[in-house]
Amino acid sequence: MNGVELFLLGRTLMKIGEEAMPAEGIGEHSTSVRTVLIVVSDLRGHPGTTVGEIAARTGLPQSAVSASISRLRSVDAVITETDPRDRRRTIIREAPEVSERVTQVRDTPIDAALAAALGTEDPDRVSETVTVLEELAARLIPGLRA
Repeated sequence: MNGVELFLLGRTLMKIGEEAMPAEGIGEHSTSVRTVLIVVSDLRGHPGTTVGEIAARTGLPQSAVSASISRLRSVDAVITETDPRDRRRTIIREAPEVSERVTQVRDTPIDAALAAALGTEDPDRVSETVTVLEELAARLIPGLRA
C-alpha cells in the first residue's frame, strides 16, 4: 500500500461512516456530519477551546465550526461558557454526561453501510471486515473507547 491508496481508503471509510450515522429525527443542518465529527475530534484533543482556535487547527471556516458547535449544543454533546478571564470569549468543552444522541450514534452498528460498500449481504464477510476495522482502530486511534 502506498500513500495514495491509504488516502483513498481513508476517504472510503469516511463515506461508509457517514452512511452508518443515524440521521432520523435530526432535521436539516447547514453542516455535514463530516464537519461535525472533525470539530468533535479537535475538541477532544483540545478541551476548553474556542471556535476560532478550532477553525485555525482544522482549517474549517469559522462559520462551519460555529454551526457545528450549535448543532452539538442542541443535542447536549458540548457545553459552552463565557471565559472568566476574557468575557468576549466562549470556551467549549465536551459535556460531562454522554447525551442521548451521542449514545445513539455510538451504538448504531456499521454493518448495513459496510455491507453496501462491500457489495455483499454475507454476514460472515461483514463481520470479518468489522473485526479487522476494530483492530485497526484500536491500533491507530489513541483512547478509543472499548
